[in-house]
Amino acid sequence: MSVAISQDGAALRTLSPVMAGEGPPSTPLSAHAPQGVDGGPAPAMTERAVPSPAMTDGAVPSPAMTDGAVPSPAATVRAVPAGTDGVEADHTPSETYHRRRGEMLQYFDRTAAETWKRLTSDAPVNRIRATVRAGRDEMRNTMLSWLPDDLRGKRVLDAGCGTGTFSLEAARRGAHVIAIDLSPTLVQHARESMPKDLGAGSIEFHVGDLLDPSLGRFDHVVAMDSLIHYRAADAVRVLAGLAARTDGSIVFTFAPRTVLLTLMWTAGRLFPRGDKSPAIEPIGQRKIARRVNKGLEGWHTARTHRVNRGFYISQALEVVRP
Repeated sequence: MSVAISQDGAALRTLSPVMAGEGPPSTPLSAHAPQGVDGGPAPAMTERAVPSPAMTDGAVPSPAMTDGAVPSPAATVRAVPAGTDGVEADHTPSETYHRRRGEMLQYFDRTAAETWKRLTSDAPVNRIRATVRAGRDEMRNTMLSWLPDDLRGKRVLDAGCGTGTFSLEAARRGAHVIAIDLSPTLVQHARESMPKDLGAGSIEFHVGDLLDPSLGRFDHVVAMDSLIHYRAADAVRVLAGLAARTDGSIVFTFAPRTVLLTLMWTAGRLFPRGDKSPAIEPIGQRKIARRVNKGLEGWHTARTHRVNRGFYISQALEVVRP
């Protein structure tokens, strides 16, 4: 999921988090009284096609992928059947979750797929997109630094894998990466761009819903900018569903509620444009930490880090078992 950029290159109201004041460096969050700023200032590749949404690079969702392409020797592509959210009754995603997921599928798989491919590549981009690219690079490196250096034998879920950049880095550490996204277009691009040799790691690509139970259990889950478009309650339901199948840590990003980001969010609602991505949902750091600590039984918040690079602002939060 991801940065929202219009077809003409202008920054959008949902720029996979966007601007705002400087954020704090990585700091621990107490499980009971979270601290922080609340407002501001390889292996083979098999392919099965599936219908059902997921997410884009660091974050968004989309339907099936049945292009019949020849599997690459570097990774595996499977499709996850639609309609299998795989969560307990009290974790069932709401109507607003499904509606927003559909909007993201439309945007990231159709409206902005080519823009997204370019943004996540080495291709030249304008200055606005360059700040977004730099911000995403910093965020990805931060989240990678919170995972073990040696991931051999570990299963890592890249929830909202997009073009697969994070998946590649995790696989190079030896992980078996389950990379899922809603967008068949971006997953196909990720599969085709993977190097043939992933060392000790592997990548298994899926198109579908990241909550599908057939994906199995994980040692670590990473959701970079893939939950920022959901309401806080829906995002926590997703995290709770993932926590039920995760043994190690969950690292995700949220859009911090800052003065500037809130103003941009309000302007986007008052003056919507058809080429924009679904609006992000800003939330205060203390509020999201409080919801997570309450909603994920047996888990607590740990490190947090905000990245602010021009037109990109996003905050990572780590959730761990005691």
